[in-house]
Amino acid sequence: MITNTALSIILTLVGLVASALVAKTYFNAGKFKLTGDKPAFAAAQFGWAEKTPLGAIRVLGLLEILGAVGSIIAPIAALITGQVFIQLLGVAAAAGLALVMVAAMILHQARGESKYTFKMNFKLFWPAVVAAVAYALVVLPLQF
Repeated sequence: MITNTALSIILTLVGLVASALVAKTYFNAGKFKLTGDKPAFAAAQFGWAEKTPLGAIRVLGLLEILGAVGSIIAPIAALITGQVFIQLLGVAAAAGLALVMVAAMILHQARGESKYTFKMNFKLFWPAVVAAVAYALVVLPLQF
């Protein structure tokens, strides 16, 4: 029989693997949005950025970086310190990344770009959801 502690470690590791699959992509995308300018976004074919205020693009970039870092650091800190409540930050970070992808899917659908972007958005959405759920299960009282 698996103990709650062992199950918590397993779920945290599942969440970390899922987070690691996409954290670099989110981090790089966020860094680009934080440091790029309108011509750079146009060159990268970010058509949506043309009418989006630069400040909003910067906030999105910051959220992507915080989500990528938080979805990796918080669970590791929880494992090291044994403070499961820190895992809530990992839940929030991973869930935030999933919400960023939901917003991206809605934006691209509205712009008629889904046929080009849906596959990538979907590939980034699901690992964030898996991480958020795995981290959340660690925090919830486990009743088996």
